[in-house]
Amino acid sequence: MKRISPFCVLAVWLLLGLIAQASAQESEKETAPATGEKASQNKAAPETPTPKEEVTVTEHSIRLGGQSISYKATASTVLLKNEKGEPTALMYSTAYTRNDVKDLSQRPVAFLYNGGPGSASVWLHMGAFGPRRVVTENAVATPPSPYKMVDNEYSLLDKADLVFIDPVGTGFSHAVGKAQDKDFWGVDQDVKSLAQFINVYVSRNNRWNSPKFLIGESYGTFRSVALGEYLRANDGISVNGIVLISSVLDLGTLSFNPGNDESYIFYLPTYAAVAWYYKTLKDRPDDLIAFLKEARQFASTEYAGALMKGSNLNAAEKSDIAKKLSRFTGLSEDYLIKAELRVTLPQFQAELQRSRGLTVGRYDGRYSGPTYDLLTEYAEFDPSFSAVLGAFTAGFNSYVRSELKFAGEQSYKVLPGEPSENWDWKHHARGSEFPGAPNVETDLIHEMIQNAQLQVEVENGYFDMATPFFATEYTMDHLLLPAEVQNRVHLQYYSAGHMMYLHEEDLAKLKGNVGSFIDSAWKP
Repeated sequence: MKRISPFCVLAVWLLLGLIAQASAQESEKETAPATGEKASQNKAAPETPTPKEEVTVTEHSIRLGGQSISYKATASTVLLKNEKGEPTALMYSTAYTRNDVKDLSQRPVAFLYNGGPGSASVWLHMGAFGPRRVVTENAVATPPSPYKMVDNEYSLLDKADLVFIDPVGTGFSHAVGKAQDKDFWGVDQDVKSLAQFINVYVSRNNRWNSPKFLIGESYGTFRSVALGEYLRANDGISVNGIVLISSVLDLGTLSFNPGNDESYIFYLPTYAAVAWYYKTLKDRPDDLIAFLKEARQFASTEYAGALMKGSNLNAAEKSDIAKKLSRFTGLSEDYLIKAELRVTLPQFQAELQRSRGLTVGRYDGRYSGPTYDLLTEYAEFDPSFSAVLGAFTAGFNSYVRSELKFAGEQSYKVLPGEPSENWDWKHHARGSEFPGAPNVETDLIHEMIQNAQLQVEVENGYFDMATPFFATEYTMDHLLLPAEVQNRVHLQYYSAGHMMYLHEEDLAKLKGNVGSFIDSAWKP
């Protein structure tokens, strides 16, 4: 073999070194981040700031029942969290607390909300029990702004501290962090969020030993029953009393579904009350209460029996029932026969005063408004809602900003449509096997049996066509509780509608009834 010169060895060595260096540089290019990326990796990712609670406190006074009451108004948001401690929502409330209370165990606290689902608490707040009230007209549309605000002589502040709550997605309440408003839109989701709020409130304000009350209206009654049972079973909070204003505990009683005749029976006495109010009855009696007693009897016997026959009801029987039904509803026998004796609520609203060109209100049958299409089968709108929406919306927005010094430019959602349109109606109640119409009667049974002192008061408007009083009576009568437990359910009645407090005479009566109920439910 030929000998390799030292020069060749050196050349090969240098070549191998250059190749290795180039390979290392290429490898570094593939693995190393870009300059900006490298800096980003070395720098910790910024944490999302925890949403901040807001609070404003103002001092006020009011004269109730001959006494001057000094109180504090706290407009605030409370941060809700999930099981991991992550923020999920800011829930708004307006709390009114009396200043001169030394022993909080002797001062009741009431948590109040409306229904929808998807309504803010503005209705009970500014119409019934808050210390300030927006003035509306009775049974007619309230004129546009400027609206009048007055001290509410019917406020419950002389009986209890008041906390008005807006569920997530209503009022100023909204989801935060990774959560969305719709995460809270459901029977059980809603209950859990309000239960968390109540737990936070009683802890922060030293109210664990205060007598506690839940006061809800419309879907708020459904919420109250489920919430009361959840608080008892999960948090050990036994409330002293529940006030149900314009109740529905079984949504099936309001559903005009084919094959189910219950709603037609339950609505008949309310139809009779509204027809009596408008004097559309042929032989109108003077005594409304006696007339409604007769309507209940007919609805639960002859009318119910006829509907039970379904297609087996013969022509003569149908004609006879139509004649009697006309006497109670003010609708023509011909219309009733064509309707197969079954008139849904929107049909009744449109038909009762069609000859006068008017549509009757749903929330309160005493309100009416012009019908655009006189051939329409169903009501085109609810005159009772339209009559007061502007007053309550403007009244609260002005009040919360000018007097409570809260909110700035935030938008207050009075009754947005999204929650009800996307509501999860599933409810996990003990003893239910198959899904059906949402129902919380089982919850009420359990909490009344296991909370031995719980008192329940039920407020009913005769002209309420959203939650008819006869359906509520049926619900309460069919809890099948032992007599001593059933006696803790108390029913009251008003000559107004769903929001009976729109009629000042009934507002005074409502204050008296609920105030007395609070006293009796906690005082020894």
